[in-house]
Amino acid sequence: MSAGSLGEDGAELTARVGALREAVAVGGDRLDAAVVERVTDAVDRVQARLSLGVDHTIVALVGGTGSGKSTLFNAVSGLQFAEVGVKRPTTSEVTACVWGGDAPELLDWLGVARDRRIRRESELDGETEAPLRGLVLLDLPDHDSIAPEHREVVNRLLPQADLLMWVVDPQKYADDALHTGYLQRLVGHEGSMVVVLNQLDTVPEEQREELLADVERLLLADGLTGVPVIAASARTGTGVGALRGSLTNVVASRSLAAQRVGADVRDAADELATQVADREPPPGALVTNDAVDTLAGATGLPAVASAVAAGVRGVDAPGRGFGPVSHDVAALARAQWLGAATSGLPRRWAGDADARAASAAELRDAVTAELASVSLMARRSGLALGLTVLAVLLGVVALGFAAVGVGSRLGGGGGAWWPLVAAGVALVAGVAALLGAAAVRRAAAGRRAAAVLRDGRAAVERAVQARLVAPVRQVVDEHRRVRELTDRARG
Repeated sequence: MSAGSLGEDGAELTARVGALREAVAVGGDRLDAAVVERVTDAVDRVQARLSLGVDHTIVALVGGTGSGKSTLFNAVSGLQFAEVGVKRPTTSEVTACVWGGDAPELLDWLGVARDRRIRRESELDGETEAPLRGLVLLDLPDHDSIAPEHREVVNRLLPQADLLMWVVDPQKYADDALHTGYLQRLVGHEGSMVVVLNQLDTVPEEQREELLADVERLLLADGLTGVPVIAASARTGTGVGALRGSLTNVVASRSLAAQRVGADVRDAADELATQVADREPPPGALVTNDAVDTLAGATGLPAVASAVAAGVRGVDAPGRGFGPVSHDVAALARAQWLGAATSGLPRRWAGDADARAASAAELRDAVTAELASVSLMARRSGLALGLTVLAVLLGVVALGFAAVGVGSRLGGGGGAWWPLVAAGVALVAGVAALLGAAAVRRAAAGRRAAAVLRDGRAAVERAVQARLVAPVRQVVDEHRRVRELTDRARG
C-alpha cells in the first residue's frame, strides 16, 4: 500500500517527511547528533506507516497493572483471547485483534508475534462486525510493569499507534507515573487519544460523576484539552457499546492515521527547529566596509596613493609599495567581521562559519596576492609636459623681444616700444602656461591617487569577499534552508 492511499493528506505528509529528511541532510554536523537520531527515527517510522496506507487504523489499549485493560480488550473484541489475571504480568508480548483482513505486513511492522494475532470477523458474525472493519486493536503490556522489557515494548509501540486508548481504574487514575511519564509528554496529540475509566462497577453511582470530573481535571492539568473520557466496566459490559461506537467512528473517518502521522512529523520538526535560530543575521551583517578599511589601512594604501601622486607631479617620493598586513591586524579584522556576520546563529553554525572562513594568515596572504595586481606606475601628463615646453619657449621669446627693445632704446634712436610690450605679453603667456602645467599635474596626480585608492580597496575587497564572505554566506544560506525546510515540515 503506498502513501498515495492517503490522498491529498498523504501527498502533503510525504512532502513534509521529505522536507525533514532534506533538512537533516543539509544541517549535517551542525545539528546535535541525539536530535538527529530521534528525528531520523521518527521520519523512518512515519515513512514506514505511510507506506502501509490507512486501510487499517491502529488502536492501542495502554494501561497499568490491574486496570482491566486485557479484560476490556476481550470485551470489545467479543473473544477471550488476551491473557488476563495471573498470566498477564508474565508476558511482554503484544496481542492483536484485526477486523477485516489479516494485515500481515502491518502486524509485522508492529512486531506482533504470529501466535498473538487473531482475525475477528468470520462467517458466523455476518455483518455485525462490519462497522469495525479496518480496526487493529492492540493489547500492550502494562506500562508500569516492574519488568523493563514490558515498558520497552510499550514505549516502542506508542508512536506507532494511530489512537492511544489509556485505560485507568478508579484506584490509580491519578498515578504520577502515568501522568508525568506519559500523558504530559503527549500535549499536541489530543486528537489521537481517548481515556477509558474502567471498572466503573466498583464505584458507587453517586460518586461516578465526580470521579469522571476529577479525571478530566487531571488531564487539563497535564496540558491536555479535548481528550474524550469514556466510563466503562469490562466486567459488566457497561460502556463497552459506547466504546465500540467510538472505535466505529474512528475507523469510519479514515483520517486518524493521517492526523497521527502529521502530529509525529510536527513533533519531529519542532525538535529539529531547536537546532536553528528563528532568523538569519540581517543582510547588513555581511557588509565588509569596516574589515576592508582596517586591512587597507594596514597595507599603507593611503600613503602609497600619495607617493604615486607625487610621482605624477614629478616629485621623487620614496615608499611606493604596499606594506605587509600584520597577523594581529588580520586577526582583528576577521574576528570583528565574523562576529557580526554570525550574530544570532546557534553555536554549531557559528563554529562552522568560523571553520570555513579563511584564517588570519590566509586572509593576510590573500590580501597581499590581490594587491600585487594593482598598478603603481606614476604616469606623467603629456599635456603638462607640453605646457611646460611652451612656457620655456615663451620665456625664450620674451627674452628675445626684451633684448631687441632694450638694444633699440640704448641705441639712442628712441626706438619703438612694441618689442618690450611683446616681451611682456610673451612672459605673461609663459607664466600662464607654467601655472597651467602645474594645475594639470595636480589634477592628474589626484586622479591617479584616486585610482590607486579605488583599485587597492577593490583588491582588498576581493580578498575579503572570496576568503570570508563567500564561505560564511554559504553557511548562512544552509541555515536558512534548514529553517525553511523545518517550517515546511511543521505544516
